[in-house]
Amino acid sequence: MPEPTTSQVRPDAHGRTVRRRAVVIGGGLAGMLAAGALRGAVDEVLVVENDHLPDRPLPRRGLPQARHAHMLWSGGARAAEALLPGITDRWLAAGANRIPVPTGMVALSGQGWFRRWDRETHFVIGCSRDLLDSVVRDLVLAGGGVAVLQGTRVEGLSGSASRVTGVRVRGADGRRRTLDADFVVEASGRGSRAPRYLADLGVRPAPERALDLGLVYATRVFRAPAGSAGFPIVSVHADPRGGRPGQSASILPVEDGRWIVTQTGTREGEPTGDAEDFEAFARRLRHPVVGEIISRLEPLTGVTVSRSTHNTRRYFERVRAWPERFVVLGDALAAFNPVYGHGMSVAAQSAAVLREKARARGVDAPHLARQVQRAMAKRVDAAWDLATGQDIFYPGVRGGSPNRRDRILACYVNRLVTTSCGSFAMVKDLTDVTSLQTPLAALARPRVLLGAVRGPRRPPLTGPPLTARELALVHAPTGT
Repeated sequence: MPEPTTSQVRPDAHGRTVRRRAVVIGGGLAGMLAAGALRGAVDEVLVVENDHLPDRPLPRRGLPQARHAHMLWSGGARAAEALLPGITDRWLAAGANRIPVPTGMVALSGQGWFRRWDRETHFVIGCSRDLLDSVVRDLVLAGGGVAVLQGTRVEGLSGSASRVTGVRVRGADGRRRTLDADFVVEASGRGSRAPRYLADLGVRPAPERALDLGLVYATRVFRAPAGSAGFPIVSVHADPRGGRPGQSASILPVEDGRWIVTQTGTREGEPTGDAEDFEAFARRLRHPVVGEIISRLEPLTGVTVSRSTHNTRRYFERVRAWPERFVVLGDALAAFNPVYGHGMSVAAQSAAVLREKARARGVDAPHLARQVQRAMAKRVDAAWDLATGQDIFYPGVRGGSPNRRDRILACYVNRLVTTSCGSFAMVKDLTDVTSLQTPLAALARPRVLLGAVRGPRRPPLTGPPLTARELALVHAPTGT
């Protein structure tokens, strides 16, 4: 562990050094990134986790959505790299794929097929969620200064409405105790009880918004064809403004010669858990390419279904009297429709904000927690607007209807996507935002506006841009 800095230690009334502890609620990806962010700002980080974490890439009970396809966009990967130097190389060494964008993507948007330009704009890390989490967990815990208290349930916060001083927990043996802390991070995911914890301390509730599409995810894992290294992500997206339930499917190459195939459907268009219908669902989409590809593949698993996939945001940054030394990040702050692949990236960027401010000012700096919460909200904004700005148009959505701003933004984004299908410059500008490396406002720059007016530079593609080699792979007889 690094030598204590002035932000780590403080003298008590007798001039003795006092060690500082941070507690992180939740040992998932967001929690481990938060622990990595706080290491160096305190002497000890204690991660409190209700589950028992595996010691290798295996499923865990508290993360049922891990079975589905997960992508970490370059904006999130770079934030994670800043927090944990070397993490990208470790993911790749463990079997993850670095997939270039748009070169390594065959994607049908609502406005047509994207071209696979021979120049990379950004990238995604493609692997199973189990592998991604395991590599992060191993690196964080190997660095010293971070410990995990497993099988322990957090029951509330200690302190007052003005300052959080620790967490109240109950162990597997039923024994209750309070863990004192100089700083507390809530990162327990979609099921976070942060609103209740804060209410118990007398903190006024934060505004919330939820947008529920009735979205269902269905996933099956297949054995990849021999020699398929470097195969692209293949996706058929829904058209939010098409007046029909949103249905999509994607193929994500992951580690160990496997492809994760995930299908989604909004209310009245949901996929089922029936293995016999899995291929048929993919063939019924706006283009049957995913169904055609998997028809020749060997399934390695049954079908896994998830339903807790609505967009939820808690505006903690708007709470005027926010308690000192307490922040919320990850899905506990904002949970997105997983189809956009932004949740993990936003968590990494939020943890990077926490690290920057905690190290610069010290965890006991006045109003630090409120400043961190406000700064993290800016990282959430782009992903939230991208998700809800599209999702609000699906039939049967609950939680709101499109207003004038939504309609104007959707029309403009549609024009940008249409242009991107035939313009490399526009693809670069659009993926700057979708990869979460620039804010949504960047799409209003004069150069982007002019490009949208000019429109695509090349004619639309009539089918999926698979190469001859890729077509040969997916059409080869089974077992070759």
